[in-house]
Amino acid sequence: MDNTWVLIANASRAHLYATERIGEKMTCLKDYTHPESRAKGSTLASDRPGHNQSKGTGHGSLGDPADPKYYEANRFAGELASELDAGRKANAYRRLVLVAGPHFRGLLNTHLNEHTRAMVGTYIHKDFTDCDVRDLPGRLKKNLPTKELPL
Repeated sequence: MDNTWVLIANASRAHLYATERIGEKMTCLKDYTHPESRAKGSTLASDRPGHNQSKGTGHGSLGDPADPKYYEANRFAGELASELDAGRKANAYRRLVLVAGPHFRGLLNTHLNEHTRAMVGTYIHKDFTDCDVRDLPGRLKKNLPTKELPL
């Protein structure tokens, strides 16, 4: 029985694997894509910013309250967190390994509930989304932290 899930993710793609032990054969459970995270910000946002009239002679413009690319990456992180929580509720894994760059890992971590976050045994701060599945076990084992990170 595969008892460790490994999520390898960035803002636009993610791969979910199952394995018995890090460094051994991994089975791909699901691939995720979120092309909106790769789109230009101008195509994600509506028209130009609006204008506001202030008292006196000054003028200003109203920008979007959030960067559209950040919004899409955050939305994708929420979708992945929901998938991990569903797996936890179904007892599909006993341990979780998250592999993502620091920025996306932070987004993902904000969406994980306390129960799913408690299942995370290891964080690896790398983007291995382009790594070949045959090379992945060795790269993961090589990049395991020497001691567990505090949650």
